Amino acid sequence: MKHCLSLAFVLMVLWLGNSGYYSPLLLSLGALSVVFAVWVSHRMDVIDHESQPLHLSGHILFFYCWLVGKIILSNIDVVKRIWLGNKSISPCVARLPLSQETDMGKVIYANSITLTPGTVSMDIGGGTVLVHALTAENIAELKGDEMNRRVSDLEL
Repeated sequence: MKHCLSLAFVLMVLWLGNSGYYSPLLLSLGALSVVFAVWVSHRMDVIDHESQPLHLSGHILFFYCWLVGKIILSNIDVVKRIWLGNKSISPCVARLPLSQETDMGKVIYANSITLTPGTVSMDIGGGTVLVHALTAENIAELKGDEMNRRVSDLEL
């Protein structure tokens, strides 16, 4: 039931944020739309702990803030390497171990790698993730395990 309420809350916030109109008619139509969408989702049995990861909500804000900082620093590094030319880029591929236990944790880790400029997750399998990076320093930073540890902390 808490997952249904969470979905309803998210849909209401999205409706109100995107609508911009708050007349009684539109608010009632929005409420009916939310109720209908939650009812259909419940009937389809697609509302579960993976579609509504409430257990992540306590730590995810701090992780997002950290990740935004990493994205900004990575952007600066990529721009610097573009200005320096081809000699500053040394593309490499490495297979990194995954410490996450759930599929959601593994996907969050792989997506976090891909979101940071200069690195791309190419494959997940066998307890590892295959990563392409612009430089060996990017791979060394990922091997430093800070991102892996932070994503694993989300699963707790």
